[in-house]
Amino acid sequence: MAGSAKARIMPAIMTESEFHRAVDEVFERVESSLALSDDLDLDLEGGVLKIECPDASRLIVNRQTPNREIWLAARSGGFHFAWREGQWSDTRSGEEFFAQLARLIGEQAGITVVWR
Repeated sequence: MAGSAKARIMPAIMTESEFHRAVDEVFERVESSLALSDDLDLDLEGGVLKIECPDASRLIVNRQTPNREIWLAARSGGFHFAWREGQWSDTRSGEEFFAQLARLIGEQAGITVVWR
């Protein structure tokens, strides 16, 4: 097309049901991996996963359906993750969700996490 800008190729947007399935898989993986720890208490209710540390501080993971993101709140701040290139990536740093969650649990609770 002469004179027009090159057409952008946009990645397919996740449908709401695909998003919920994907986030459910994340929650299941987090729960199954962290349930092995006697030092962390887990509570999943209404699409919000609370991870309580030995010092009573919490990390909170929840789904943000309108944005198709996973949000993570920790003592060190809040983080947003979007599905990019086959993984949940921090929208600012690009760090993968499970790597960042493990790092934050280590910092906040002094626990080494091994994902299953």
